[in-house]
Amino acid sequence: MDAKEILKKVRKIEIKTRSISKQIFSGEYHSAFKGRGMSFSEVREYGYGDDVRNIDWNVTARTGSPHIKIFEEERELTVMVLVDISQSSIFGTKNQFKNELMAEITAVLAFSATINNDKVGAILFSDEVEKYIPPKKGRSHILRIIREVIYHEPKSNGTNLQAALEYLTNVQKKKSIAFILSDFMTSGYENAMAIGAKRHDIVGIHIYDQRETVLPNVGLLRALDPETKELYFLDTASKKVRDEYAKLYSDNFEYFDTTFKKNKADHMSIRTDQDYVRSLLHFFKKRAK
Repeated sequence: MDAKEILKKVRKIEIKTRSISKQIFSGEYHSAFKGRGMSFSEVREYGYGDDVRNIDWNVTARTGSPHIKIFEEERELTVMVLVDISQSSIFGTKNQFKNELMAEITAVLAFSATINNDKVGAILFSDEVEKYIPPKKGRSHILRIIREVIYHEPKSNGTNLQAALEYLTNVQKKKSIAFILSDFMTSGYENAMAIGAKRHDIVGIHIYDQRETVLPNVGLLRALDPETKELYFLDTASKKVRDEYAKLYSDNFEYFDTTFKKNKADHMSIRTDQDYVRSLLHFFKKRAK
């Protein structure tokens, strides 16, 4: 794909997702993710209904009338988006591929953050960290992140979330909001998750396709494992084969669900043929309560 086509696709995603971010998510995002604390802003005269605990007694004594201290939320946050670009993400049977949905959600989160004047960075990973984009502000920076998520060619095929979480902990010393977009078809990341969740506010967004949960009975099927590149035949007429297929998905999902719950980390699932806007909006509103 040439540069002109790349820019055209990135622009198309920007138009769609920036509008969603501005109209729907900016307020919900602001409520769902709090700033780092409160800082002193100014002193003004006491008014009816003001909290007496905020009275500035020094100014009150000097002026002869009650004054209170005004505090404002330290709003600026750092948002990190960890995106799974392994070969298993290039799959979809309805509406769109998983990696296309991840790109759109990344864009919505990034534009929502930048509307709130937060910095945004990204970590793209397979079974190794493929790309690190340091947190910055600005439209051009967001477009760069979207472009990399869509078009970065991974060097490896597999998935290693442990490595991505360890990299986040090492490279991002200050607390951040870390969104992980993945199909979570992997395990073995509980230790890195436990360490990362103590420093960062981690949110898992599980992206999946309906055909990953249940294998249809269509007889003998030739299949390619996208991560190992192994070619094999599946007898989908066999209930045992279908059950084993379903168990693989359920085992990975249970591991994901259990690991995030254990570390008190928010998480959600979005299917490729579902309305992700509604799912994200529901999540933001629930978190803001």
